[in-house]
Amino acid sequence: MRKKLALLAGAAILCCTASQAATPPEQAGGSRAILLQGFHWNSSSYTSPNWYNTLAGNAADIQSLGFTHVWFPPPSDSSASQGYMPRQLNSLNSSYGSASDLQSAVSAFTSRGVRAVVDVVVNHRVGSTGWYDFTNPTWSQYTIVNNDECNCGWGNPDTGQGFSAARDLDHKNVAEVQNGITSWLNNVLKPVGFSGIRFDYVKGFGAQYAGQYSNAFGSELCVGEMWPDSFDLNNLNANRQAIMDWINGSNNSCGAFDFTTKGILNDALANGNYWRLKDTSGNPAGAIGWWPAMSVTFVDNHDTGPAESCGSGQNLWAVPCGSVMEGYAYILTHPGIPSVFYPHIYNWNLETQIRALISARKSADVTSTSPVAIQQATQGLYAAIITGNTGKLAMKIGPNSWSPGSGWKLMTSGNNYAVWMQ
Repeated sequence: MRKKLALLAGAAILCCTASQAATPPEQAGGSRAILLQGFHWNSSSYTSPNWYNTLAGNAADIQSLGFTHVWFPPPSDSSASQGYMPRQLNSLNSSYGSASDLQSAVSAFTSRGVRAVVDVVVNHRVGSTGWYDFTNPTWSQYTIVNNDECNCGWGNPDTGQGFSAARDLDHKNVAEVQNGITSWLNNVLKPVGFSGIRFDYVKGFGAQYAGQYSNAFGSELCVGEMWPDSFDLNNLNANRQAIMDWINGSNNSCGAFDFTTKGILNDALANGNYWRLKDTSGNPAGAIGWWPAMSVTFVDNHDTGPAESCGSGQNLWAVPCGSVMEGYAYILTHPGIPSVFYPHIYNWNLETQIRALISARKSADVTSTSPVAIQQATQGLYAAIITGNTGKLAMKIGPNSWSPGSGWKLMTSGNNYAVWMQ
C-alpha cells in the first residue's frame, strides 16, 4: 500500500517501507553531502581540452569549495553528443573524452576525497547502424518493449512512459536487460571509481528497477530525475506526492530531485510569490518539507537552465538569470542535499558568492535533515532560521527587508539575499 510521506524537515524517518535498509548511506539522514553537477548542455562540444580534462583541471578548486560529490555526464558511447542516446554501453569513449580521460578525471576527484556520481541512462538504447541492432553488449529484439513505436519489440509491455526518440527497454527481461545493466554498472562503471548514481528519465521505466540497479551497484548516493508530468502551483502536494511515490516505488533505494522546490523558486524569483515556499503546515513547501533526506535540491540543471550564459543551452524551465544567487541562498541553507550547477561557478562568475554560502552551511553544520523554522513567507520576502549541529543560520531572500535581530553575524549577502549565523 502506498504511504504518503508527510515528514517535517529535520524529523527522524522512522518507517517508510520494508526496504528501508536499502537506502543509500548518504540518504539515510543527517547527510553533509553537497553535489556539483559537473557539466552543462554544451560540455560535450569542448575540445582542446575536452570536457573530462576541463573538469579534472578544476578538481582542486572544486574540493576547496566544499563539494563532496561530482555528478559526471553519461559516460557511454551515444548517438547524441550529450550522452542521452546510449549506443554501446560498454564503450566509455564519448564526446566528453576517451575512457582514459574519464578515468583520470574521476581519479582527480576521488584522490581528493570527492566522490563521483555517474549519469545512468537505462530507459532506452539506440542501434549501432539501425533502430535496434544493439551491440557491445549485443541484445536481441526481446529487450525492446512490445509497444515501442518501432513495432520491432518482442518483449513485455513498457513499465513506464514511452520515449519515441529511441527504443524503450524491457526491464522485465532478466537475462539480457537486468543482467546486462548490472554487469555494465559493476564491471565497467564501478572500476572507473564511481560510487553514486543519477538515473535519467525515471518516468520511462518502473521505479523498482532503479532501486534494484542501485542496490546491485551498492550506491552510496542515488537520485532519480523524477520530473512530474505537470506542475500546478495551486496543488503542490500532488507534485510532491508524485515524487514520494517514485521514491517509495524504488523501495526507498533512491532519492529524487526536488522539482517541487525548483518550480516554487521559479515563481517566487520571477513574480515575488515567496509565500509559496511555506506550506499549510508551516514547513518548506517542496519535497524537502516531506522527506528532506531523500530530496536533492537545485536551482537549475543541464535541461532546465542556461549553460555558459543567460539564454544558452537547453533553457527549458529556468529561474530568472539575475536571481540565481537568491536560489542558492535558499537551497544551500536549507535541508535536503543541495546541487550546484557547474556554469554558475565557472561561467557566470559566481564562485565567490557560492563559496561563501557553502562555507556558512558547513560552519553551522547544516545537514540534509536540519530543522527549519520559517519566520516570514509573504509577497516579496522569505526568511527562515535553520538549526545545524554547531550553529544556526538565519537567511532571507526577496526585495523586502528583514533581520534576525541582535546576536547574529552576517556571513554573506548579495542582491536580495542575506545569511547570518549564531
